[in-house]
Amino acid sequence: MEEVKQRIKEHEGYRDTPYADSLGYGTIGYGHLILPTDDFKEGVSYPKDQLEQLFELDFKQALQSADDLLQGLNTNHIVRGIITEMCFQLGKPRCMKFKKMWEGIQEGNFDKAADEMMDSNWYRQTKKRCGALSAMMRSCNK
Repeated sequence: MEEVKQRIKEHEGYRDTPYADSLGYGTIGYGHLILPTDDFKEGVSYPKDQLEQLFELDFKQALQSADDLLQGLNTNHIVRGIITEMCFQLGKPRCMKFKKMWEGIQEGNFDKAADEMMDSNWYRQTKKRCGALSAMMRSCNK
């Protein structure tokens, strides 16, 4: 999973001060969605070790979400990494909404799963990331 962590960090980028993401949500560190219970202040720079710990917690939650969603499915570590990254970026509830992608995964038809990833608002919002992950999904057919 270290490779998946590094890929997420590359896709998310890093900021030590709060900022609005592409959809206008408050974010900090490696794509951490600032929650009302968080105590981050606009314009304040936070220590990297604090934000690394936050990333580890977010990653652990994303991995657990992915494992929940993949339970009972015959997949591999590549699919697990892709779904973990999708859960990290989108959250489990939004990841669950890719109904036809999930059909493709269940059928072992990873081309279908990849096509459905690309046929989404997610692709239109984050083309590079979605394109890379769908190409990885497609590679599972080989």
